[in-house]
Amino acid sequence: MNLVGLRDLLSLTKPRVTILVAATTLVGLLLAPKRPGLMVTLLALIGTFAVVGAANALNCWMERDLDGEMARTRTRPLPSGRLSPRVALVFGIGLGVGSLLLLGATTNLVTALLALIALAAYVVAYTPLKQRSPMALLVGAVPGAIPPLMGWTAATGQIEVPGLILLAIVFLWQVPHFVAIGVLHLDDYARAGYRTLPVVFGPQAAFWVASLATAALVPASLALAPAVGLGASYVALALVLGIGFLAACGGCIHRSRDRRAVRRLLLSSLAYLPLLFVAVGVGRA
Repeated sequence: MNLVGLRDLLSLTKPRVTILVAATTLVGLLLAPKRPGLMVTLLALIGTFAVVGAANALNCWMERDLDGEMARTRTRPLPSGRLSPRVALVFGIGLGVGSLLLLGATTNLVTALLALIALAAYVVAYTPLKQRSPMALLVGAVPGAIPPLMGWTAATGQIEVPGLILLAIVFLWQVPHFVAIGVLHLDDYARAGYRTLPVVFGPQAAFWVASLATAALVPASLALAPAVGLGASYVALALVLGIGFLAACGGCIHRSRDRRAVRRLLLSSLAYLPLLFVAVGVGRA
């Protein structure tokens, strides 16, 4: 396989999304009361990156025909024909199995089990459900939220309240993020037959759901402070970030067809999580 083929293979893992997910794992590792060694930390991050990449690759393989119906995805390696479906399937399965073995051997069985649950939920439950029900949004948010809990368990070997709070934060954050994407590409999703929340109930109803999730995100982010001992600076920053995010989301309810407002919400969602993690670092200083 040449360099272009390898690049196409790597693109199946959706590297930008996967890097963000791996960053949430690192936050879980750093906040845990027990710090694993540098090698275990690196292997845990590599294992998480690989299992998320495997889920994305298998998702691309399963949705290759539907991707060909959408303007935003028809140039991907599988629908465009640049990559063989068989190669993608073998790659996804191999990466998934390898990541689970790596996590089991270098961290602990709890972390490996969480990775297995995330992989199975994304591929077996979320991916086919997208064509059947708008509930896929919430189902898909579960595996997306597991990595920070994996970071916590990689360090402690136990599922504990702070790790679950991290899971809740990432879970709730995904709702407005993916609603914004769903509205911006509403026609594409409808053409391909996806039963997304905006397609089934309309953009305005979808933004109501997103606003409720964002409203719940504010107390969830604040709950992290007493759980791991973050200071007043974190609380203040988390509150400002949460209110700003909620304002961007709520503003879309009555401007659900205003693409500029929806894009602002998407940009707000992309900024929120990294800035919240910066606030965590400030609060620990």
